[in-house]
Amino acid sequence: MSTYSIKDLEHLSGIKAHTLRIWEQRYDLIRPKRTDTNIRYYDDDNLKLILNVALLNDNGYKISKIASMDMEEMRAEVMKLTDRTLTHDDQIHALTICMIEMDEERFDKVLSTNILKLGFEQTMMNIVYPFMSKIGVLWQTGAINPAHEHFISNLVRQKLIVAIDGQVVSGDGKKFLLFLPEGELHEISLLFASFLIKSKGNKVIYLGQNTPYDDLMTVYNIHQPEYMMTVITTSPTSESAQEYLNLLAENFSKTQILVTGYQVIGQDLMLPPNVKLMTYIRDIKVLLDEMTLVPQEK
Repeated sequence: MSTYSIKDLEHLSGIKAHTLRIWEQRYDLIRPKRTDTNIRYYDDDNLKLILNVALLNDNGYKISKIASMDMEEMRAEVMKLTDRTLTHDDQIHALTICMIEMDEERFDKVLSTNILKLGFEQTMMNIVYPFMSKIGVLWQTGAINPAHEHFISNLVRQKLIVAIDGQVVSGDGKKFLLFLPEGELHEISLLFASFLIKSKGNKVIYLGQNTPYDDLMTVYNIHQPEYMMTVITTSPTSESAQEYLNLLAENFSKTQILVTGYQVIGQDLMLPPNVKLMTYIRDIKVLLDEMTLVPQEK
């Protein structure tokens, strides 16, 4: 079972720590545990409770009314809300609850409902990607159990693969080679990039996770792509990212290299001329939209 500080609850629920303490004192809404050294902490049950409270409170339920509900009543009201609301923050809350409860059926229902209403791309951009980013930061800091992160990543990965398989690419778009460095396994951003790139009529050569450098060279020499893209979340580390980017730039000097990820965003890097940092997933959409405005060379 994971443990959380009150700041973790604040980041996950959006409710200020000060407000949580007031609700705790006034309504006996939540009861923290204490370590042997008297340090307060919260468990998964506390987190689920606060996420449900946040969702109901954001949708007009008074805190005094919420505090009078038992968990089953609260869960039933939350289910009603997430079935009908289109508020992005509400849906992110709902996905977070599914993650903590490891409720695959409910997670799939929330995603599928939003895809039907908003479309796959908008669901990913406005709900899933912000959710994954928040969870990713908490996983990096140790606030989230790695099992939770793997559970969610695999479910999202399945949705992405199905969506990509359903795409039909036609036209004379550019050629993109997508890969993750050796030791890198976090694939969600790269898969979504593949979906976006193909949606604009471009061709994708997808190598995926943990690509040996020699294999990357071999595939590059065969296909000669105009663009390469990688995501550096854990490997290489920020200390060796500069050396890795320099190596890519030198060996693939005729190609535009797009790079993003936790180990390169916000770092003090000197980017070679043919390397472009993509700070947000929306940067990829902007690049692709700009490309469609330029007539393709025959």
